[in-house]
Amino acid sequence: MDSSTLRLDAGPVDYILIALYFVFVIGIGLVARRQVSSSVDFFLSGRSLPAWITGLAFISANLGATEIMGMSASGAQIGMATFHYYWIGAIPAMLFLAVVMMPFYYGSGVRSVPEFMNRRFGAAAHLVNAISFAVAQVLIAGINLYLLATIVNTLFGWSIWLSTIVAAIIVLSYITLGGLSAAIYNEVLQFFVIVAALLPLTLIAMHKIGGWSGLTDKLHSMSYAHDPMKSWPGQGLTGFGSATLSVIGIVFGLGFVLSFGYWTTNFVEVQRAMVSKDMNSARRAPIIGTFPKMFIPFIIIIPGMAAAGLGAFSGSGEHDYNNALLFLMRDLLPNGLLGVAIAGMLAAFMAGMAANISAFNTVVSYDIWQTYVVKDKDDKYYLEFGRIATVIATIIAIGTSAFASQYNNVMGYLQTLFGFFNAPLFATFILGMFWKKMTPTAGWTGLVAGTVGAVIVGIASQDALGNLSQGWVGLSGQGASFVCAGAAFVVDIIVSVVVTGFTVPKPDSELRGLVKSLTPKEDHAEAAVAHWWLSPAKLAGVSLLLVIILNVVFH
Repeated sequence: MDSSTLRLDAGPVDYILIALYFVFVIGIGLVARRQVSSSVDFFLSGRSLPAWITGLAFISANLGATEIMGMSASGAQIGMATFHYYWIGAIPAMLFLAVVMMPFYYGSGVRSVPEFMNRRFGAAAHLVNAISFAVAQVLIAGINLYLLATIVNTLFGWSIWLSTIVAAIIVLSYITLGGLSAAIYNEVLQFFVIVAALLPLTLIAMHKIGGWSGLTDKLHSMSYAHDPMKSWPGQGLTGFGSATLSVIGIVFGLGFVLSFGYWTTNFVEVQRAMVSKDMNSARRAPIIGTFPKMFIPFIIIIPGMAAAGLGAFSGSGEHDYNNALLFLMRDLLPNGLLGVAIAGMLAAFMAGMAANISAFNTVVSYDIWQTYVVKDKDDKYYLEFGRIATVIATIIAIGTSAFASQYNNVMGYLQTLFGFFNAPLFATFILGMFWKKMTPTAGWTGLVAGTVGAVIVGIASQDALGNLSQGWVGLSGQGASFVCAGAAFVVDIIVSVVVTGFTVPKPDSELRGLVKSLTPKEDHAEAAVAHWWLSPAKLAGVSLLLVIILNVVFH
């Protein structure tokens, strides 16, 4: 086989395993459909799921195409610095969500993050947030769909467009059937399938390259600009010439603004915790998710690094980092294991896209259509509209997938989108949650100003927005997305503070349960539990200690 042609030589046993996986996926959709009798069942799973289910779904929803392909691509391209996306750029924010913010979300009884914005800041901020979130989800779903289509293309040799449509129909089928419950139960199944796929691939690749020492020797012999086996100061990740600025960019841009903006305000993730059966389960869901999250990079990033060291894509001309894992699967896995690996890739891509689509249909149905377009209809009407919104989102994602195809590493594009949409939202949330004087007008003007600021930085950078970037300032690589996020956060804060000085805040009586200083401690008091692992605060402490140890060991 020509090494420049990426085709997976699957055999009959591989196709049987893949077919069995799809039988389970559609079967879960059919079973979940029987439990859908209201819009709350369809959009929020009836708020009846245990913490371990929502915790695994919390992680699996993020473990999509962009995570698997993007992080392995970054591992191949820059090395160990990619670990920062997990240990700096995820775990602390997930713990903050669980301990500090989830009591406000779950305790307020809202159905979505935009609905929380409505209660805190009013209709204008609510509408701005709902529209920006909906746009973000179809853009990100397009990334997941494009990468899902590359798997179908690689497996069957179909054109990318045909592969895209087939992939979209598969995801659409089980979301339309069973709503959020189908998505969540499939995400739990997909989590285990993904691990079953990537763990053997990692072990075989590391054996092939000669273990950790072999990987180190091989990568050190290659032409990396910075040491690929060191995570700090992470200049390979940021693209900054200064080590000090690189550390600041990672800690502030990624670790604070992007990370907290994504994990604490992104409804795709928050929705999984909000459907838990009670407050304790809702708070523990993100914490439970941190434990697999901190070890996932060992089966995603390390194989990407091994693919680079083994020269898995050396014959493909320009480095195709996005397909690093696929080249590794092609070269190393025997039939049988290849089928499991392909099913794992399909599972990851469908999990990510399904999470985007299920969050999109909730926000569009509840926060836009029911609130502003068609009010006061019976519940069945909004249930059916939710299914229509699912189809519409999938069709739009087919279009946005074309834009994602221009990036040879989709991680930069994805982080730029988070900077546009999540960073200003986090600034508005955190300011409004801890500052009772912040006004409704400041809520929506800060969001708009922050987003505009990030877009301007993105256009001015060299490659944050692909062909739309102008390169007026010397920002390139994923560091550009960190600066976009930082700009959005700072601009949002400044505009919010200034506008608050000229406008009228809500009365204190309307802010109980929405602002920390006006919410009595007993509203969010942690109930007594029989074991320490049932206590959100204690469980979060164990998680934080573990991630600190990992940061020290793999510095």
